[in-house]
Amino acid sequence: MQVKLFRVNRFGVNCYVVHHRGEAVIVDPGGPSESVLQFLEEEGLKVVAIINTHGHADHIAGNSWFVEKTAAPLFIHEADVEFLSDPAMHLGPKIRLDVPVSRADRLLRDGDAIQIGETSLTVMHTPGHTGGGVALCGPGFVLSGDTLFKESVGRWDFPQSDEQALQRSLLRLAQLPPETVVYPGHGPSTTISHELEHNPFLTSIKDVE
Repeated sequence: MQVKLFRVNRFGVNCYVVHHRGEAVIVDPGGPSESVLQFLEEEGLKVVAIINTHGHADHIAGNSWFVEKTAAPLFIHEADVEFLSDPAMHLGPKIRLDVPVSRADRLLRDGDAIQIGETSLTVMHTPGHTGGGVALCGPGFVLSGDTLFKESVGRWDFPQSDEQALQRSLLRLAQLPPETVVYPGHGPSTTISHELEHNPFLTSIKDVE
């Protein structure tokens, strides 16, 4: 399974194409991107799903555009589904980002598998930044959305955020194998071992039961 990064919109959202044996998913399409479509065409990839790690505007603004271009179904965790149509929840007006309404075709839950080619991603529910935040775990890597960043974590001061839930989610991520590569929603990639050593939010909670 391979992971290709594209940075989209003015907030520098990390949009990922995860692919295996001719099939792909697009994760966090924060806006339209011809570069993503060109990559899919060049690699001969069929998009089998569009996935939102959570429902904030900068991660969902390209949903409708990509659904139209690829005819792929849209997946989001059940707790964030209302973000897709409610500006007060996705916060698009606050950050001056236009977010066309989109509709979920599948509501994700913790432990769900998303098939790509001959392998799959496993959904890990990681609430805190939003109630329906998810991480997507693949062989040797995790797409952490806005829960875990390199040496930082997602904000917990939004209306739908929960600091205690975020701490519990970080603890779950911290229990992944140390060599796991972390692909976050913003910024550079990292590893679980690096974060356990250098991320103050993880070093402070990693021994919490």
